[in-house]
Amino acid sequence: QVQLVESGGGLVQPGGSLRLSCAASGSIVSIRLMGWHRQAPGKQRELVATMTSGGSTNYADSVKDRFTISRDNAKNTVYLQMNSLKPEDTAVYYCNLKGYRTLMYRFDNWGQGTQVTVSS
Repeated sequence: QVQLVESGGGLVQPGGSLRLSCAASGSIVSIRLMGWHRQAPGKQRELVATMTSGGSTNYADSVKDRFTISRDNAKNTVYLQMNSLKPEDTAVYYCNLKGYRTLMYRFDNWGQGTQVTVSS
């Protein structure tokens, strides 16, 4: 099985920074798409950032110029660097990885989520 372990969440003051990590383990041949999503209380889950295997990125308008998604393919790990955090960034953040566990079979897995709270 492919399993994802998220870390890096916590409490931070407005204007502060935080880096989230998502490490994948198990049988993985390649990762074709990685992304971060978040869900605030009373709101639907929204896409925050994605990166393709080729390095192309997309960001939600609300986080552009503040968040950066990156990867380390050798470690099968994806990161989300969050700067200039705002109270409205408070949410549970989930990572999502899509790829191949063999040359013929795909996987699409989610992490359990990590809480990010931005407050004074």
